[in-house]
Amino acid sequence: MKLSVLKFLIYVILLTLSVTVLARGQPATVRVDYYHGGNADFEMFSLHQVVVEPLPWPGNPDKPLDTTGRGHFMFQIEDPESGNVLFSRGYSSIFQEWQSTGEAGEMNRSFHESVRFPKPDQPVRLRILKRNQAQGFDSVWTADIDTDDMLVVRAHAPAPAQVREIHISGAPSDKVDLVLLGDGYTAAEADKFVADARRLTAALFTYSPFKERADDFNVWAINPPATESGVNRPSNGTFRFSPSGTTYDAFRAERYVLAFDNLGMRRILQNTPYEFIIILGNSKTYGGGGIFGLYSTVAADSDWSEYLFVHEFGHHFAALADEYYTSDAVYEPTAGRPEPWEPNVTALHDPAALKWGELVHERTAIPTGWPKEAFEAFQRENQARRAQLRAENRPESEMNQLFTDEQKWVNELFAGYPATNSVVGAFEGANYQATGYFRSEMNCTMFTRHDHFCRVCSDALEEMIDLYTGG
Repeated sequence: MKLSVLKFLIYVILLTLSVTVLARGQPATVRVDYYHGGNADFEMFSLHQVVVEPLPWPGNPDKPLDTTGRGHFMFQIEDPESGNVLFSRGYSSIFQEWQSTGEAGEMNRSFHESVRFPKPDQPVRLRILKRNQAQGFDSVWTADIDTDDMLVVRAHAPAPAQVREIHISGAPSDKVDLVLLGDGYTAAEADKFVADARRLTAALFTYSPFKERADDFNVWAINPPATESGVNRPSNGTFRFSPSGTTYDAFRAERYVLAFDNLGMRRILQNTPYEFIIILGNSKTYGGGGIFGLYSTVAADSDWSEYLFVHEFGHHFAALADEYYTSDAVYEPTAGRPEPWEPNVTALHDPAALKWGELVHERTAIPTGWPKEAFEAFQRENQARRAQLRAENRPESEMNQLFTDEQKWVNELFAGYPATNSVVGAFEGANYQATGYFRSEMNCTMFTRHDHFCRVCSDALEEMIDLYTGG
């Protein structure tokens, strides 16, 4: 055995032992893998396997129940005799996103999904609930799970790469535990991956409330070496293998980056103590994505990578909705105008019951005026230019300059309206819709490439940090 390989194996063993010590007394981690399929009008679930992962449960034992009410889905671990809920978490899924695309009206598809929870002492019932039209939850699938059954998967391949410590503040059970997964970095680019991981983590902690709560986070990183540098991008003929199935052009949107090999991803990440996942794509092309409770992605070499890292993590970590509406969306419009469950956008059916009303000054008009027409006129030209740059496969530097010029123009426009530029109200235009949906402030990291979150988004992020820590 070569010395470098031996040193790596020793490192993995020591890391596992150190995590076990940090999490002493924590139960094992159980993962239930299943398939979620159907079409626009129908869906079904089928069990794949139950896995006891190699590391202890990283979560806070004092916060087993999700009190935030977020997600298109909620999973519950129940005592089958009493019906008592032992553990719960809200989440969203790739299937649910795909179900709202035009393709779902023409064909069936299935996606591999997972839920993870602390190992119980007795057989339990897994229940998955889906949000209904009234924004409550209906049960859509149950599975009885005996984590001590002899067919539960307990044998695992060794970690495919060294697990790096990027920002460690304490025991995983006391912290929000993030893992950064490299995609498209070769073995020769291992140092670049670590540098990108450290740079982007540092960027996250320049945004409030992460800046003030940095000690509530642990950040780990792992990079299975790619055979060829770069990220899969079919729209320009770039094809790369990824063990997590990470690719641009998700749902045929050129900038949307998702990972479609859930099982491959989970097998890599089970070697780290994680609760949230951020995939770093080794690419300069602007792009990313984020799904609540699943993962977020970012083009780590983009000039806008630090903004993308934070924006997409807002989706994944706290279920923040996109507040922008002038760029193309991959989803079909929702029938009617239901009140969104996401914390930072509203349909404003009842202005007197505005979901963030406690932050609104009594003299602030609802809806709240802003230079909407000027903004939209500019964005029509800007989005046309953006589409042209992509159609002509122009250098990424030209796209970056377009974004720089765009944000400068937006900042100057909004600066001309000081009376409402930092006011909490209800500003029309959000959730991919120009009318009918409202955001809480004129600008925010979830609206433009802005450098801070609005107060509503900040509060939503804080609530999620508190759910996973002692806060």
